[in-house]
Amino acid sequence: MSSKHKSEAMAIEPTLQSVNRSGIEVPASVDASAVNPENIGEPGVYPFTRGIFPDGYQGRLWTIRQYSGFGTAEESNERYKFLLAKGQTGLSVALDLPTQCGLDPTHPMARPEIGKVGVSLSNLSEAEILFDGLDLSKISTSFTINGTAAIIYAMYLAVADKQNVPRAKLTGTIQNDILKEYVARGTWIFPVRPSMRLIADSILYSNDVSPRFNPISIAGAHVRDAGATAAEEMAYTLANGLAYVDELQARGGDVEKFAKRLSFFFYVHMDFFEEIAKFRAGRRLWARLMKERYDVRDPKAQHFRFGVVCGGSSLVAPQPYNNVVRVAVETMAAVMGGAQSIFTCAFDEAFQIPTEFSAELAVRTQQIIAYESGIGRTVDPLGGSYFLEQHTDRMEERITEVMSEIDAYGGVVRAIEDGWLQLRLAERGLERKLDTDSGHNVIIGQNHFKKLNEEIKVGDVFKLDPTVAQRALEKFQRVLDTRNQSQVDASLAKLATAAANDRENVMPYLVDCCHAYATVGEMVACLKKQWGEFKEPVNL
Repeated sequence: MSSKHKSEAMAIEPTLQSVNRSGIEVPASVDASAVNPENIGEPGVYPFTRGIFPDGYQGRLWTIRQYSGFGTAEESNERYKFLLAKGQTGLSVALDLPTQCGLDPTHPMARPEIGKVGVSLSNLSEAEILFDGLDLSKISTSFTINGTAAIIYAMYLAVADKQNVPRAKLTGTIQNDILKEYVARGTWIFPVRPSMRLIADSILYSNDVSPRFNPISIAGAHVRDAGATAAEEMAYTLANGLAYVDELQARGGDVEKFAKRLSFFFYVHMDFFEEIAKFRAGRRLWARLMKERYDVRDPKAQHFRFGVVCGGSSLVAPQPYNNVVRVAVETMAAVMGGAQSIFTCAFDEAFQIPTEFSAELAVRTQQIIAYESGIGRTVDPLGGSYFLEQHTDRMEERITEVMSEIDAYGGVVRAIEDGWLQLRLAERGLERKLDTDSGHNVIIGQNHFKKLNEEIKVGDVFKLDPTVAQRALEKFQRVLDTRNQSQVDASLAKLATAAANDRENVMPYLVDCCHAYATVGEMVACLKKQWGEFKEPVNL
């Protein structure tokens, strides 16, 4: 036996832990005495433990998405058409960092990042190219964007106007959750309170003009990748959700109306039953909060509607084909947890933008689970399991504990402004890193059953066109040269006036700016003059 094979054969087998990362005990066996039947209920009935629809996926399958966007709008448009032809049923748009941070391609900090982690979308002309040949009245479009979410949403409305698609027919989601950006990800722009105003503006405006579009997807995904446990991910997300509800109510919004369009977004990690319990507990807890805290009576306004990414930081570069199995397991957990929208990461996403081959395989993973596995034929197929019901109850208890700690501190906004939540999450991230390095958190191929001197190989290697930045700059300059500058100046002046008035909704003015071909950078600069920029707390 070669030394390589000998080292693998002699690998130390990891031990199974009796407590999960959320600190919840996992007993060897559970009997009926652990289950409270009153907490289970029926699918489609308050508090929706078993799902928000009585017929589950028989009524409507989850939306099959693949997070995609790179280079220029032309290249991303081609990838979208490829994925739709392979059976994807909704778009999920990835934006590059300059777009996320409100920088035009000409900004000195922007050029090295143009088109690298998403598509460059600096103005309406690019958006028109991105959605060229795609009927927006028939496609659900999701945008993972936060700091400039209101601007990208306004741009999407402007594209629909150009295509003569009624805004009322638009479906999809824009993430638009700035609170978790301050805590976990960092693509903030404005201070917390004007950012909350901007989000409220976009939600209230969308309720009126695009009532089928979800103007926010309150996201636990990025705090989970940053180190939070499953229970903390759900707790932080629900706490953020309550902060948005309070802001909207303070603006005179009708919770019975706007709550119907609130949605949520999570990552699915590899603890199968913990993830299912997380979603069931979150769904039940949100319904109770809506009913008991806000006196919401309409069942649709109590619904906890959520999408997920299967992959994220649970995917690793060593032995990359193992990631195919991970994504499949996580997708099954998402289905059994009742997700309405699922993105499956490609196996090579741990180290590169997916190739057409890996992206297609990710879509096929969802299709095999949807049409071959049979797990979607019945609602909540694990409902009534002694272990799962106990785990759901314990997960809800843990989530509630974390939310109570946030309330005791003074709420999410204060916790972020003081840096309390950021420090807590940083501590969790360090704990996860140390547990992974020690092998306590088992990752096959990375810290257990490793290959010595492994050379990571995949069939295809994605190569970003080196001319992307130059082409984006040339197109950007053509827009500046051909647009009506007086119209741009007038629209930006009106936006500034609206931003200075707390009682004015800025969304109509952002749409007008987009129609005038004002750039993302120009709109952001205009709002910065009125609102300033977020500064991290000094204790971070």
